[in-house]
Amino acid sequence: MRVPLSWLREYVDLPAGETGRDVAAKLVDAGLEVETVETLGAGLKGPLVVGQVLTIEELDGFRKPIRFCTVDVGTANGTGEPQEIVCGARNFSVGDKVVVVLPGAVLPGDFAIASRKTYGKTSHGMICSGDELGMGDDGTHGIIVLPPEYEPGTDAIELLQLVDEVLDIDITPDRGYCMSMRGVAREAATAYGLPLRDPALLDVPAPNSYGYAVQISDPVGCDRFTARTVTGLDPEARSPIWLTRRLQKAGMRPISLAVDITNYVMLELGQPLHAYDRSRLDGAIGVRRAEQGEKFTTLDGVKRTLDAEDLVITDSSGPIGLAGVMGGANTEIADSVTDPETGAVTGTTDVVIEAAHFDSVSISRTARRLKLSSEASKRFERGVDPQAAAAAAQRTVDLLVLLAGGTAEAGVTELTAPGAPRTIAMRADHPDRVAGMEYGRETVVRRLQEIGCDVYGQDELVVTVPSWRPDLAEPNDLAEEVIRLEGYGNLPSTLPQVPSGRGLTARQQLHRRVGRALAGAGYVEALSYPFIGEAVFDQLQLPAHDASRQVVKLVNPLSDEEPALRTTLLPGLLGALRRNDSRGSHDLALFETGSVFRAAAEAGVAVRLPVDRRPTDEEVATLDAALPAQPRYAAVVLAGAREQAGWWGKGRPADWADAVQAARALAVEAGAELVVRQGQYGPWHPGRCAELVVTVDGVEQVIGHAGELHPRVVKAMGLPARTSAMELDLDRLAAAGGEAVQAPRISTFPVATQDVALIVDSSVPASAVEDALRKGAGELLESLRLFDVFTGEQVGEGKKSLAYALRFRAADRTLTAEESTAARDGAVALAGERTGAVLRGA
Repeated sequence: MRVPLSWLREYVDLPAGETGRDVAAKLVDAGLEVETVETLGAGLKGPLVVGQVLTIEELDGFRKPIRFCTVDVGTANGTGEPQEIVCGARNFSVGDKVVVVLPGAVLPGDFAIASRKTYGKTSHGMICSGDELGMGDDGTHGIIVLPPEYEPGTDAIELLQLVDEVLDIDITPDRGYCMSMRGVAREAATAYGLPLRDPALLDVPAPNSYGYAVQISDPVGCDRFTARTVTGLDPEARSPIWLTRRLQKAGMRPISLAVDITNYVMLELGQPLHAYDRSRLDGAIGVRRAEQGEKFTTLDGVKRTLDAEDLVITDSSGPIGLAGVMGGANTEIADSVTDPETGAVTGTTDVVIEAAHFDSVSISRTARRLKLSSEASKRFERGVDPQAAAAAAQRTVDLLVLLAGGTAEAGVTELTAPGAPRTIAMRADHPDRVAGMEYGRETVVRRLQEIGCDVYGQDELVVTVPSWRPDLAEPNDLAEEVIRLEGYGNLPSTLPQVPSGRGLTARQQLHRRVGRALAGAGYVEALSYPFIGEAVFDQLQLPAHDASRQVVKLVNPLSDEEPALRTTLLPGLLGALRRNDSRGSHDLALFETGSVFRAAAEAGVAVRLPVDRRPTDEEVATLDAALPAQPRYAAVVLAGAREQAGWWGKGRPADWADAVQAARALAVEAGAELVVRQGQYGPWHPGRCAELVVTVDGVEQVIGHAGELHPRVVKAMGLPARTSAMELDLDRLAAAGGEAVQAPRISTFPVATQDVALIVDSSVPASAVEDALRKGAGELLESLRLFDVFTGEQVGEGKKSLAYALRFRAADRTLTAEESTAARDGAVALAGERTGAVLRGA
């Protein structure tokens, strides 16, 4: 919401010396988010005056049309003689009033104006457009043409209100009333302790039976509808300068007088309005739900297919507007048109004004489904004051009569659904208990009255909530209002007392060790949003029955494209890798640890916990039971070079082995024994995928996969070629490792090394051979390493040679050659029994 300071002063008598930044500081203290304070006209220096075009000479021989003009600027140039100016614009004629900047002036952007020779003529100044003066778009993209009543030489800086300050406020969803000058003025008045001149306090005639006919078929979707009629509008009437300038400063483009007035009143009072061309209406106005598949063309010219949940405004011909979102093209206010033969001007002369109150949820769903966010829908989604509808309609009628020469018909239509003011019962000391400091009943009552509440009672207060605050629904909301108005900065700052002897849990310690290990291995941590779209599962080639496809969907997602909570870390990490690669960083190694979310078989219902006391164990347990399972995962992705080339060597690219090694590093940190064997799953290349297995309570569990991604996944996700990845369940890895990590044992006795080369079938995985060697070697085996894989004629077709280095050591003695040889032979024997391995050369 853009708030011009000059407009705000109309409703609150702010101190004369207060700047925009001073007001912004006060509003921030009151809880509003003022993002910027824009100074309009900064550096602007006159003379900038009204001029009247006397003559126009077309200059030929140039690549674009050029005009040499003489302009009457009164005595502003010191001589009273016409000013000669060269101009390329063509949207003005002889006799028009324009804005002229004379030599010696400075325009925004430090653009100094001087006489200069151009196109064979000397131009003494410039005829200005709105963009050149920093006014914004007026819809013409050309020279400003002023109404004829202003005299040449009039100061245009003051006339056009070029010097001002504008506060840009980010309105949070619970502060919908601040999407209007009325709401912001109320906050400013409260912050300064000044009275408010409420623009909604108007004399409104009572409804009667001869207003325009309206029928409401859905009182839940529309609980209030006001209709007023104005006739005899002048089609040639234009929006006055003060009106267009306020719209421009507020970030809206002037369109036509009737539309500008409805936009102006919406900005002023927060009530969206719509004006219908009465001549295009067919019968009574109705409000109903759309028929499924019903077609309707909106003001932007787009033909839309409606849903049965959409609320529509109708007449006898069908839909004429999407309630609270956008009007229809079939009843649009017609632009004025001049007949070239007769000079007669035609256009809309009679209008029907709609000021209604619609259900916020219905409007929000329609706007999101149709991807049609409008200024009206933004306000209805956040809550509009239903009591302001009649005042907004009256304000619109008054302005149409004043500025367009119309006549207000006596008929007033106002339909309202039965309802009562909302009341909230609250203890007078409730804000004290929430804030942790004492305010006292007097302060609580005073602050609630300042925001428009009626308060009754002593220790037990009964608070009637004002109609413009739909966000106030329970005692905690009222307590928040008291706290923010008293100042968040005044809340006491106390640090929690940590019980002695407690530190990080074993799980937290593991998460830190994992992060340090991966960072030490050259990985960079990337934190991604925990939201995904279900289309990513197709890109990852997950089967239809895969558990990862069972997602938890959000009721109110940040993005319709990612409405679910992630079940895997890979989409976020691969997205980060893709973005960095597209921006020139090709050698990448990223990691992330974080929660994934697993949908329960039956969805639970969460309870709302109290804030004025500690929740009971049962309440916390009920809340926990309603949450989805949230195991913690760890994942890495790699692409490009793993080792850079240089004088030390050629370097090497990242490959599947690096992803597997990352998993091994995590297993070391968890103190778990990780088995790596050939696997096949979803996004990984079937020939370069490792299955990561641990044993928990005597049962083998697959906790993840590592390797090179499938080429089709790489292509679908726009990743670098040969991208590798690893992902595993960190919680199950920790369960396999026990509570304490065992420090490495350092022996004083020497190691005995035995090398063996075994020939096996090509289909036998190295992990199976390695597992047999470990178990066959017994307790003396300290480590086992595969250092060579060989295939060729020497070992035979369909065979491969696996060479292992076995290290043996005893904790209490130096091993003899016979002991190490016996342990080696035992390992080879069990490998031969289980995998058919034969010693090479035997």
